[in-house]
Amino acid sequence: MLIRTRWLLAATLGCLALVVAGCGSGSSSGGSHGMSGMRGMDQKPAAELSTAPSGTFKGEKLAGPHPRPSFTLTDTRGKRYDFGARTAGHPTLLYFGYTHCPDVCPTTMADEAAALRLVPMNLRRETRVVFVTTDPKRDTPPVIGRWLSRFDGGLPEPFIGLTGTEAQVEAAQRLAGVTVAQDGGQTHSAQVLLYGPDNVARVFFQQGNSPSDISHDLPVVAKQKG
Repeated sequence: MLIRTRWLLAATLGCLALVVAGCGSGSSSGGSHGMSGMRGMDQKPAAELSTAPSGTFKGEKLAGPHPRPSFTLTDTRGKRYDFGARTAGHPTLLYFGYTHCPDVCPTTMADEAAALRLVPMNLRRETRVVFVTTDPKRDTPPVIGRWLSRFDGGLPEPFIGLTGTEAQVEAAQRLAGVTVAQDGGQTHSAQVLLYGPDNVARVFFQQGNSPSDISHDLPVVAKQKG
């Protein structure tokens, strides 16, 4: 099943086992724009849609709480970045994508930036936005840094961009519980995971969620102290 849509379009999605974005520009390997429910994957991602009501969240409620993962990659300065330790205690938005994506990835990052501009300044300062490339061959630290600077201008905390070897990036995706990217990174998870100060994720966002949905859930999650 393929659902071709953009992040800002309203999308009605059922309970999907897999939610991934094909950001390719039409490759023979099956990359496509928008959302796709990929079949035949050898692992089941943790970030599933729950059959339970979302309750206080406007994003999609996870089937169960998921701890903040611990992985170490390379940031845009070429330094080692321990995701678990460096973001611990902070509301954190985590997204896997790639900078050459023509639509879904830049729209997602723009929506995260727009959401932060809708919340109080103290919450903007506390929140961390982390982008992990699924295309480490092309996405070097300088490339990621230049790309993220298109979105985080004026925000008190610059967006964090991470890369590594293909094996390291795949391991990070597995630890986060999202579908491991395929097609050279072009077919990747479309989920933005939101971790609270208690270092647990209970909600995620996908295409169809708006910046206002994220800005609504951020203060809710920020109250979940460890």
